[in-house]
Amino acid sequence: MAVVFIYGFAASEVKAAIHETALGLHESGLIDKHTMRRFDQSCLTPIQKFTAAEIRALREREQVSQAVFALYLNVTKDSVSQWERGDKRPAGPACKLLTLVAEKGLSAIA
Repeated sequence: MAVVFIYGFAASEVKAAIHETALGLHESGLIDKHTMRRFDQSCLTPIQKFTAAEIRALREREQVSQAVFALYLNVTKDSVSQWERGDKRPAGPACKLLTLVAEKGLSAIA
């Protein structure tokens, strides 16, 4: 994963600083609740859709078995197996966790 730098700072640091500023403006009454809610939503990690091959490649990149990968994701080994075969697709929290693993590695959800 490539890290994007903005004026020498990682993009995540820049986003955190902007969010902190917006939160301060909200707390002082300069940003209303609706605007702050929309801003919070824009800061969330967008959820990716993964193909069976991408899930398998992700697990192999992290060098773990299906059973260990399942433990990290809080799903069954059978679920991981079904995803990798393309029989089923991950949904909800599993998609969010897979996205985080893809972007930041398995240690991000450990």
